[in-house]
Amino acid sequence: MDTKKGSPKACPFIRQACVGDLEAVTEIETVCFPPEQAASRESLARRLKLFGPSFMVAQERPDGPVIGFINGTVSNAPVISDDMYEETAYEPGGDYQMIFGLDVLPRYRGQGIARTLMEAMIRLAWDEGRRGLVLTCKKELVEFYEQFGYVNEGLSKSVHGGVSWYDMRLIF
Repeated sequence: MDTKKGSPKACPFIRQACVGDLEAVTEIETVCFPPEQAASRESLARRLKLFGPSFMVAQERPDGPVIGFINGTVSNAPVISDDMYEETAYEPGGDYQMIFGLDVLPRYRGQGIARTLMEAMIRLAWDEGRRGLVLTCKKELVEFYEQFGYVNEGLSKSVHGGVSWYDMRLIF
């Protein structure tokens, strides 16, 4: 029981995203991020086509609607640069699983869905023999990612969306 919310924690169903999820993930992205930070529908469509297993969605049950997602590219780059968000390059043999976004609809937050999505991505990176995972986040989320073993490497050079980001890295 999630005592903060007084409701049972969700046990989400996680699966690889498909092109048919485009409308759902686009809607979730626009709810979770302001326009200047949100990925466009076109960018999400490219990611769905290119990222393969590195784009996962969460549902309450296998036949239910998408309630959250995680996505990112695979690269040899040690940090996420702003151009990665739009160029959508994917290096299947890359050292690092990059995380571009971890989105959960507001009404499902606090139920362990973001945690389950992140754990699935960490397992995938481990299983694929990556050196680790890399992401950027806002200051208020640094502690959340540290729970998974990410290390805060300081203020990022990224200026995506006109905000300050922190480089986070999890090395295996």
